[in-house]
Amino acid sequence: MKFSDFVNVKAIRAELSADDKEGVIAELVESLVSAGAINGDQKDSIVKAIMKREELGSTGIGRGVAVPHTKHPSVEELVGTVGVSSEGVDFTSLDGEKVQLFFLLVSPPDRPGDHLRALENISRQLRDDTFCRFLKQSKTPQDIQQLLEEADNNQFVS
Repeated sequence: MKFSDFVNVKAIRAELSADDKEGVIAELVESLVSAGAINGDQKDSIVKAIMKREELGSTGIGRGVAVPHTKHPSVEELVGTVGVSSEGVDFTSLDGEKVQLFFLLVSPPDRPGDHLRALENISRQLRDDTFCRFLKQSKTPQDIQQLLEEADNNQFVS
């Protein structure tokens, strides 16, 4: 699975304004609503579902990265987006560091394979320090989209 299979490029946010966990999640879900990837009347329900997942354990996986995600019956296919916070947000990450890179995923409950493949792709790509550094320095959604395309073409992972 590649980023292009699930990241909605119209929903990419190069500079998040939220400064807390729930705010970032709400902002990224709203970006998916604005892009037409999810139904607006499901926004609050999806944010709640992601926050409930966060209660099980932070999706802040360390090294300035978080992958908030949930399964939700309102979506028919896996959708996701990327957000960058230059300041960083306290996401109760495993390493205690602030998070700058967010990969948010929402998938249908009956497609767990897609969900797992997307998470696997994200974690594999994020092992590359250069990829992470370039993403954190991105100033526009187009910069982020280009980096995701380069990652899809295996230009980062050795």
